[in-house]
Amino acid sequence: MNIGLRNDEVVLVPYESTWEMEFQKIKEELLHRTNLTSVQIEHIGSTSIQGMRAKPVIDLLVGVSDLACIEKSFFKQLAQAGFHRLRVERPDEIVCAKFTDDTFQIKTHFIHLVQYEGQKWQELLFFRDYLRANEEMREQYEQLKISFFETGLKGIMAYTDYKEDFVRTILAEMRVDNGNNRISN
Repeated sequence: MNIGLRNDEVVLVPYESTWEMEFQKIKEELLHRTNLTSVQIEHIGSTSIQGMRAKPVIDLLVGVSDLACIEKSFFKQLAQAGFHRLRVERPDEIVCAKFTDDTFQIKTHFIHLVQYEGQKWQELLFFRDYLRANEEMREQYEQLKISFFETGLKGIMAYTDYKEDFVRTILAEMRVDNGNNRISN
C-alpha cells in the first residue's frame, strides 16, 4: 500500500482494500494511546467507500465531548501516535495529520476532530453512509472528482471547492429524526 500526498497535491488512485486495514491499525493505535473508545473513531472520506477512487490519505473522524475543553495531554497522546495539530481553521473542527517522517512533507492520515454526535459528526458520517448505500450517487461523485483534473484548477482548496455543491446536495438529503436523534434520508 502506498499512501500519502505532498502539501497541496491532489491525486486520485484506484481503491485499495488495504485502506480499511490501515484505518483499523491506526484506530487501534489511538485506542492504545488515548482514552478514546471505539465508537469515537470512524473511517471517513473516499478511502472508506469500497471501490471508489480516492486521494491516498486515510481520513479518521474522531469525536470528543467538547472541542473547547480538550486538554494538552490529549494532543500529546495524539503526537505519540504520530499525529500533529495543523493550523487549519475550520468551524467546529480541529484537524491533525500524520506524516511519513520528520520533514512533514508527505501527509498519510488526517484526523477530523469534532464534537461526538454533533452536527459535523453526523454530516460526515451521513455523507459516507449515503455514498456507500447509493451506487448512482457514488458514481456521480467519482466522475465529478475525476473531472476536476480537466478544469486546469490546482491545489486542495480548488479541489474541495469544486466538490462543494455536490456535497451540499447530499447533505440536503439528511434529516434528523428529533424523536431519537437518528439520521434518516
